[in-house]
Amino acid sequence: MPAKPRVLIADKMSPAAAAVFRTRGVDCDERTDLSPEELKATLGDYDGLAIRSATKATGDVLAAPGRLKVIGRAGIGVDNVDVPAATAQGIVVMNTPFGNAITTAEHALAMMLALARQIPQANASTHAGKWEKSRFIGVELTGKTLGLIGCGNIGSIVAERARGLKMRVIAHDPFLSAERARDIGVERVELAELYRRADLISLHVPKTDSTAGMINAAALAQMKPGVRLVNCARGGLIVEADLKAALDAGDVAGAALDVFAEEPARDNPLFGHPRVVCTPHLGASTTEAQENVALQVAEQMADYLTTGAVANALNMPSVTAEEAPILGPYLRLAEQLGAFAGQITETGISAVELEYAGHVATLNTRPITAVALAGLMRPVLETVNMVSAPALAKERGIHISEVKREQAGGFQTTFRLTVETERRRRSVAGTLFDGQRPRLVEIEGVPLEAEASENMLFLRNLDRPGLIGRLGSVLGEAGVNIASFHLGRQAQGEEAVALVAIDEPLPDDVMQTVCSLPNVVSLKALKLPV
Repeated sequence: MPAKPRVLIADKMSPAAAAVFRTRGVDCDERTDLSPEELKATLGDYDGLAIRSATKATGDVLAAPGRLKVIGRAGIGVDNVDVPAATAQGIVVMNTPFGNAITTAEHALAMMLALARQIPQANASTHAGKWEKSRFIGVELTGKTLGLIGCGNIGSIVAERARGLKMRVIAHDPFLSAERARDIGVERVELAELYRRADLISLHVPKTDSTAGMINAAALAQMKPGVRLVNCARGGLIVEADLKAALDAGDVAGAALDVFAEEPARDNPLFGHPRVVCTPHLGASTTEAQENVALQVAEQMADYLTTGAVANALNMPSVTAEEAPILGPYLRLAEQLGAFAGQITETGISAVELEYAGHVATLNTRPITAVALAGLMRPVLETVNMVSAPALAKERGIHISEVKREQAGGFQTTFRLTVETERRRRSVAGTLFDGQRPRLVEIEGVPLEAEASENMLFLRNLDRPGLIGRLGSVLGEAGVNIASFHLGRQAQGEEAVALVAIDEPLPDDVMQTVCSLPNVVSLKALKLPV
């Protein structure tokens, strides 16, 4: 019986997470006090790592991941995970983008109201025994224009709630469709127009190369005089020194910040400013949200480790729990075809085409493509898997394309892998018998039918009499047993191919003997996954 998967919970989270893991047949240890060195030393003993924001899964920590297969972040941001390093190691990185959406949206709205009515400043003043009623004159939100930079899960909830406050909502988001904007009552605008029109601006975008420092002196200069800014998204979106200068100049009426460029934020140029409201990254900090993200990350990780289902992964295609068993036979076929093509390819690969025909074309083919690429590259990159394969192919300049066709020729479903190299194009195709059993049905345009075996010989030869007998004699004299023999040819007398399954690898001297047989064009020893 295979060992149970093991997960390390390295940050404090709801006890519900551990309960989910154990209920789903996954062992887990809760160790929330590990130093980076201790984490690095112990990580390889686990199949999964469950974290929040405190643990840093850096490239150094992930340098020797051992059996680690998945990192689950209970929350939306993955600033504390080196996703490219994880991808290169074949580790799935998951987050929970929906578990804390409502909580974060509500915090953004609370910050807007606090900013508009100067509630924190008035609270401190009143606690100090002052009664400065005339000092804290606020503004109404009703009738004001709220500009959302980013209108995804959280931004759309903010929009809905803001409309309940009778605000006008405009949004800049390149992925926001016109239909979705109408559904949530939002007007789509370009960024420059948002800056010009918005009375309040709320940020709801991830920190990327294109968004880091986007609210800088140039952007602030375009904004409506007296604008108020809210950031409950990610630190580093705002150039804090530029915001302070705009606040000091009176161009910005106020700012409410839950996130900062450096966290924990012990010292910041905006701390102590009379028109700045600050909270210590509380966007997701409610009892409900903590419970939700803990449950969600545990469910996702348990699904992946026990069934292969993938949800909310940042570096590989999603596979639902319902899809996983259906895709299983196709993934085996894809790995076999990829391994076959990779082992017969001798020069650099420039392009790979994956053709799906018939029933397989109706399925989620991205995981199948990823597995095929992994099998293709494994002869050169031993540790590659379906997570790292697409990124590694891109790094190497390999162009990947998918083609889908309704008809599959003589089969219900067909999957063809074509590899373009410096010298030629090679293709291999397969199908499933009874929807479960992978079969190779075509090699370089030559039809044949073969079941993959761990040890196989791929023979290209001139179609002349006597070869089969001579090959059988050579193998028999060497004590190598033939498990199966599959032949194919385009036409009589032309080049033919043979796939021979043998019980053990062929010794080098026997390989040389076979290669020297009359009419043998080439011979490859293959090891295929079964």
